[in-house]
Amino acid sequence: MVSVRHPLRSAVAVLESPMTAPPAAIRLSNGAEPAEIRRATVADAPAIHALINANLAEGHLLPRTAEDVTRRAARFLVVTVDDAVVGCAELAPLSRAVAEVRSLVVDESTRGRGFGSRIVEELNRWAVQEGFSTLCAFTHNAAHFVRLGFSIVPHQWLPEKIAMDCVGCPKFRQCAQYAMALPLRGRSLRTTPAGQRPYLAMPDSVAPIVPPQGRTIAS
Repeated sequence: MVSVRHPLRSAVAVLESPMTAPPAAIRLSNGAEPAEIRRATVADAPAIHALINANLAEGHLLPRTAEDVTRRAARFLVVTVDDAVVGCAELAPLSRAVAEVRSLVVDESTRGRGFGSRIVEELNRWAVQEGFSTLCAFTHNAAHFVRLGFSIVPHQWLPEKIAMDCVGCPKFRQCAQYAMALPLRGRSLRTTPAGQRPYLAMPDSVAPIVPPQGRTIAS
C-alpha cells in the first residue's frame, strides 16, 4: 500500500502567493489567423471555464468549478484568436519543488496549430523562472508530453499530487492517466537508493509566481 504524505506546509504560501503585473502578449505566427499567448485575467474565467466544460465529455479533463477557475485565473495562460479564448492551461504549484500543468485544453476548431505545445513550453519557462525543480502533468495522451521532453513516471513519485487532488478523486486507485514529469534547470529524475522517489531538490527560496517575459515566437 502506498503511503501518502501531505504537501509541505510551505506549499500553502506558494499556492496562495500574490501575482505580479501581467507580461506582454506572446505572438504566434504561422500564416493563419493571428494568435497570441498571454496570462489570463479574472475576466477570462468564464471563457476558460466554458472551454474546460466543453471538453469534459472526452474524459481527458477533470471538472473545475467556476469559482475555482476565477480564483486561479491569474495562474492560467490562454491562447486567443481574434480575442476569443481557444486554449488554456494552469501552472499549479503542488509544493515548493513541483508544479503541475493542469487543465490543458485547446478548442477542437483550432487543434493542429501547435497551441497545446506552445502553452506547455511557456509554462515550462514560467516554472523554471519560479525555481521549481520538476514540472508534472497527468494525461491520457502520454505521447504528446513525451515529445515535449517529459517522462512517464510512477504516480508514487508525485506524492504532492496524490495528497492534494488524487485522494479526493472518485477515480483514485483506478486512474487511467499517465503521470508525466520533466526535470527543470538541468536536473534529472534519478531515483533515491530505494528506487521509489526521484530527486526533487527544494529551491533555495520561494518567490511569488511571476509570468514569463513577453516575446515574439515564430512558428
